[in-house]
Amino acid sequence: MNKYEIMFIVKPDMEEAQIKKEAESMKKVLTDKKAKVIEEKAMGQRELAYEIRKYNTGYYYLFVVEASKEAEQEFSRVARINENLLRHLIVKVEE
Repeated sequence: MNKYEIMFIVKPDMEEAQIKKEAESMKKVLTDKKAKVIEEKAMGQRELAYEIRKYNTGYYYLFVVEASKEAEQEFSRVARINENLLRHLIVKVEE
């Protein structure tokens, strides 16, 4: 198991309950692949450095997880096809 930091940005034009539901569904993608979520942080709405799909802000989330390569790849695959996510970034943390 490797340790990863996963950050993703959810579209800001959704209701707060929908945004939280979206974050939970992304967490479920990881836990379904036997990943262990060590830390979960909702960073709130922030301004983007540049416009993405005509949005200037987004809701940021950070997960620190211990996961297999397969879980990381599945999260990335789902994040790419999820229209409610603007961006995602996965960084492998070296011990």
